[in-house]
Order: sequence, then C-alpha cells, then structure tokens
Amino acid sequence: MFVVLGILGGVSTSVSLAVMASRENIMFYYDPSQVAEGKAPAAKRFRIGGMVVKGSVARKPGDLEVRFVLTDFAHQMPVEYTGVLPDLFREGQGIIAHGTLNSNGAFVADEVLAKHDEKYMPPEVAASLKRKAAAIPAATAPPT
Repeated sequence: MFVVLGILGGVSTSVSLAVMASRENIMFYYDPSQVAEGKAPAAKRFRIGGMVVKGSVARKPGDLEVRFVLTDFAHQMPVEYTGVLPDLFREGQGIIAHGTLNSNGAFVADEVLAKHDEKYMPPEVAASLKRKAAAIPAATAPPT
C-alpha cells in the first residue's frame, strides 16, 4: 500500500510541477484595444498583433532601432523594436510582436513576425480585426 501511495504522490508532484512550468512559459495574445483597456499584463511578456499603420514606420539611417504603430482599427499602440525586421515587414500589413510594455505605455518588442505571403494573416490578428471592423460604422471600416 505504501508503494502505491508513494507512486501516486510522485506522479501528482510531477504533474503539478509541469503545470506550473507551462504557466510561466505561456504567452497570451492581445490586440491594441485590449492593451489600451489595461487587460494586458504590465510586467510580463505577451504578444500583440494588428496592422502596421501606413506612414508610421520611423527609423534612423544606419540604426537598427525602428518605431511603428499597430492598429486594430479601434485603437493604436506605438511599438519600439531594435533589430533586423523580417523581409516581409511593411506598412499596411498584419504582424505579431512579442515583448513587454514600457513605463511610457509603448510596446517594446524583442521579436517581430510578419506574414509569409500576400493572402496570409496571423489567425489572431485576422479574428481581432474582424471583431473590430464589425463594431465600427461601415463608412470607417477598413477594406477587406
């Protein structure tokens, strides 16, 4: 009987440790509206996605620092990134960025992911934009 109880105790301990480790490594997705509403964690890494606002990409020549604005057509979020952007990154397209919020309310990305062809958009971004477009008047809705 003690052997069975010992095995059950060991298995339950292993499962609880695995669950706790996976919770720390999960990175949730938020859109700019959710971040503006304060639903995103302030001190943890998360993913943000949306469309890069046309005319918002700013970088200094010879520097890897780039700033741009993401939108879900309801709210906008400034993003700061230092590094090489993906080749397919451009204004007016959907992206997902991984990172944290800074004290100024801007999203500091440590990774930027761009779509891989003309028809693909990350599923989270597509669903978020579809919800936001349904909530705003047709005259101001983005083209589909």
